[in-house]
Amino acid sequence: MKKYFNYNGRVFADDETVLSKDDRSYRYGDGLFETMKIVKGNILLEEYHFERLFSGLETLKFKDRALFTRQKIGEQVKELCKKNNCEESARVRLSVSRGSGGLYDCDNKFSFLIESWPLDRNHNVLNKNGLVIDIFPDAKKSIDKFSNLKSANYLPYAMAAIWAKENKLNDALILNQHNRICDSTIANIFWVKSENIFTPPLSEGCVAGIMRKKILELSIRDSAFLQQESVLTENILLQADEVFLTNAITGIRWVKEYRYKTYSNTISSKIFTEVA
Repeated sequence: MKKYFNYNGRVFADDETVLSKDDRSYRYGDGLFETMKIVKGNILLEEYHFERLFSGLETLKFKDRALFTRQKIGEQVKELCKKNNCEESARVRLSVSRGSGGLYDCDNKFSFLIESWPLDRNHNVLNKNGLVIDIFPDAKKSIDKFSNLKSANYLPYAMAAIWAKENKLNDALILNQHNRICDSTIANIFWVKSENIFTPPLSEGCVAGIMRKKILELSIRDSAFLQQESVLTENILLQADEVFLTNAITGIRWVKEYRYKTYSNTISSKIFTEVA
């Protein structure tokens, strides 16, 4: 079956080439991306995604984006999924680049790319087998103005994912500059201790995750899921009763094992039911 993508509002066959060799997202990681889940033709948590995206564009001082509106991009995302026959259940990546050129001579010609892939049913259920995770030892994420963005500059996460695969792990945790855990290669992290739920604050350098935000807002609406933002160290992780990872595609995935420590999933299962 032929597959398509959208580049700057035009639809191309998947085997066509459109990216310039001097695109700044390719040269410098100068861009942002969103990973969105489509169910029955709708973007789940659409408001959260576009709020984060446009906030990130403002932070990175992207210009000339008058035609890049939430409504237009939302429509093009849905149209592409329909063209790729995956509007019932899909994963979409929306990538945004500043344009082409060098560090000091960028043309500032805002560009975007939309891709879509079908999702199977496993992404709509809680994982049966708990994840096995560990801490990536070779990089520390800095905490700064850009730490919370879903940036195209993804090297520490990419290397951590390679390391996780080499070590037969399901995911790897990322340390910040203070040797505290901020998130994982593709998810935010939560832990449970004595039925209290915790997650690192954005000030720890984690990506401002969409599912993270939804779960924290769930806590505000329902005191049964009271949650707190707190720093996460290896010792705290070892003392936790449960650990789960969250992102916009898989929702919640519970962790079974970190080194010699094993976890249950009682609270994780309840949270999954609330946000599913």
